[in-house]
Amino acid sequence: MRYKNVVPGRFLVRRNRFIAEVELANGIETVHVKNTGRCRELLMPGARVYLEKAENPARKTPFDLIAVEKKRPGKEALLINMDSQVPNAAALEWLPASGLFSPRTVFRREVTFGSSRFDIFAEDGERRAFIEVKGVTLEDGGIALFPDAPTERGVKHLNELADCVRKGFEAYIFFVIQMKGVRRFGPNDALHPGFGNALRRAVRAGVKLLVRDCRVTPDSIEIDGPVEADLKFKT
Repeated sequence: MRYKNVVPGRFLVRRNRFIAEVELANGIETVHVKNTGRCRELLMPGARVYLEKAENPARKTPFDLIAVEKKRPGKEALLINMDSQVPNAAALEWLPASGLFSPRTVFRREVTFGSSRFDIFAEDGERRAFIEVKGVTLEDGGIALFPDAPTERGVKHLNELADCVRKGFEAYIFFVIQMKGVRRFGPNDALHPGFGNALRRAVRAGVKLLVRDCRVTPDSIEIDGPVEADLKFKT
């Protein structure tokens, strides 16, 4: 996926979940943050960020904050895409050529099962699969972690994915790591042990686990290689 009209800036402050102040070459702009997670380790004062100019000129916030460079002591800064809307689009670009499904497979977005609406539904004749996509932006010492904030909604998704399997569907939980260079992935048990436990139960119930990293530039993101998942990993 590629963005249009991307400009660099310097992060100043986050006013609330949706709004931040960023210094651009021509002054300070109020921008929309395309991620409602905490992102405290990313949105640090002075961090280099990347903004996409909105296509609607009448919008109150003329830019969307889409990526940030995370400083790491003794290492090159890590470029992280933090657009929470992009993992679904990137997954839909990647899945048809992934080899997981046949070329005949039809992919649809936002399909309801039970009381959950899953991100993607794949259908090829009698083969039917629900796919829930989770974007991962939290990195600690080369380990990617999810979630970065407690998510009862995520627990509910996992429980209902397991129910999909019990009722004869395939089910996938797809963690899209919005950066390159992590060594492995694990549930963030220190922050939300309930999510990690629900993930383990879902995998034992037959939900398939997909974890891939991404090639990220200031104006693009593309799903890339597999990342080892360690469900016993404790933070």
